Amino acid sequence: TGNGICKCRVCECFPNFTGSACDCSLDTTPCMASNGQICNGRGTCECGTCNCTDPKFQGPACETCQTCLGVCAEHKDCIQCRAFDKGEKKETCSQECMHFNMTRVESRDKLPQPGQPDPLSHCKEKDVDDCWFYFTYSVNSNGEATVHVVE
Repeated sequence: TGNGICKCRVCECFPNFTGSACDCSLDTTPCMASNGQICNGRGTCECGTCNCTDPKFQGPACETCQTCLGVCAEHKDCIQCRAFDKGEKKETCSQECMHFNMTRVESRDKLPQPGQPDPLSHCKEKDVDDCWFYFTYSVNSNGEATVHVVE
């Protein structure tokens, strides 16, 4: 695979590569979670990819949990201030809530639907005025978060 040299029909891998075809990277950087742990402490890094040992968790660093409580609640205050300019983080929004890309959509049926390659959470939360608002939260393989929120 270009990560070694062939000697007598056997690959001799360059440093940081292993496998019969030198196709397995020993670099753990792609497995590093935002908390500094390999695979968020919930898996093993194999060939530069996390193999999550807890089936609830997925994603490039085992940081996404579709069935866990908290993804929606954790981000609701930031989405509220970014999308509607209100809520508990209104005053600190520009400091605390710029960690995701945000797209506004006209209605709930315009939100991204399951089946896309990135793990996706559909959220329904109450705002400070006791009204429901809807959004999706997803993280791509580069660890970039994207939010779609209904206007």
